[in-house]
Amino acid sequence: MSKNPQIATQTARVRGLGAARSGTDHFWKTRLTAVANVPLTIAFVVIVLMLARRDYAGAMALVGNPAVAILLLLFIGSATIHMRLGMQVIIEDYVHAEGTKIVLLMLNTFFAVAVGFASAYAILKIGFAG
Repeated sequence: MSKNPQIATQTARVRGLGAARSGTDHFWKTRLTAVANVPLTIAFVVIVLMLARRDYAGAMALVGNPAVAILLLLFIGSATIHMRLGMQVIIEDYVHAEGTKIVLLMLNTFFAVAVGFASAYAILKIGFAG
């Protein structure tokens, strides 16, 4: 580390590092997933409305369509990442006991990964079955 704290602070500022050493990375990931979620959520709602009008075989055929499956996978990926980042901020802001905070942050990540993989597995299974 530099002996001049002013230089270290300016270097950290250039690198985008704040007091928590995570910088703007979390901010940009949250904003990027939020922007991606807008068209993906619209596509998801349209797909759900299309599914509501179909029988089982028609629903399987729709989700088995590669374009629909890819849109659903992108939605799931973006939504679960955004969900994890949002819950992380809530946990960091409102849970003050350090041990509890660490456990909740780990559970938050595990939950987001489990939801993402389970959803992706279901879509891929339908996509490859047809």
